[in-house]
Amino acid sequence: MDSSRRSFLKTATLLAGVAAVPVTFMSREAFAAKVAKASMQYQDTPKGTAECSTCVQFIPGKTAKAKGTCKVVDGAISPHGWCLAYTAKS
Repeated sequence: MDSSRRSFLKTATLLAGVAAVPVTFMSREAFAAKVAKASMQYQDTPKGTAECSTCVQFIPGKTAKAKGTCKVVDGAISPHGWCLAYTAKS
């Protein structure tokens, strides 16, 4: 009886470990994916004094006026734009 309990626990542990592996990889891929502009309510104009050039998520273009990219939003981003992901640089 004791050996069948051990066998069951070993098998259950192994199956749980195998089941967790795809979830781990899917989470990393999902985290790395960017969100569509429409989903983040992106606009090419600032919202008050908040604009992409002062956001921690913004990656500037080659010049101050050139479009850049964002760590969260997909596509070209205006330095004077704004979206829901806006987080002011400290």
